[in-house]
Amino acid sequence: MSGDAFLTEPAGGAGRARPAGAPPLLDQEFDSGTLYHLRAAVHAHVGQAGLSEDRVGEVVLAVHELAANAVAHGAGHGRLRIWNLDGALGCEVVDGGAAGTTDAPETADPWPTTDGHGLWLVRQVADYLDLRSGPYGTRALVTFALPSEG
Repeated sequence: MSGDAFLTEPAGGAGRARPAGAPPLLDQEFDSGTLYHLRAAVHAHVGQAGLSEDRVGEVVLAVHELAANAVAHGAGHGRLRIWNLDGALGCEVVDGGAAGTTDAPETADPWPTTDGHGLWLVRQVADYLDLRSGPYGTRALVTFALPSEG
């Protein structure tokens, strides 16, 4: 399964947007009781990528906001994967979809922005944000540029 196919077909653990053959730096499932552990894991893993402490905090903030949205507006749980893309960190947050959404069309920006400022914050700190939603869940992709070497 490639691209946005997971939005209209059951994922079954099949591939998502990721670099070919590269294992993720972090692959972690989460729910409301494990968001603290998710933040700590993100901090530890992206801190090793050469980002400043301020930038690490921005990545942790963005991932936490996306994960909290997956918990609050999705199935109550989700999965985070982070890859080192050539020159950037790519973070993918996927939820399993909310009950009763099997006939929902694909939409952009599926998680509400009126309840808080989480998605607004993500858009302020990430270099790129893409949200896609369909009957089998929502996927958020965010990227953060890595400092250039030299």
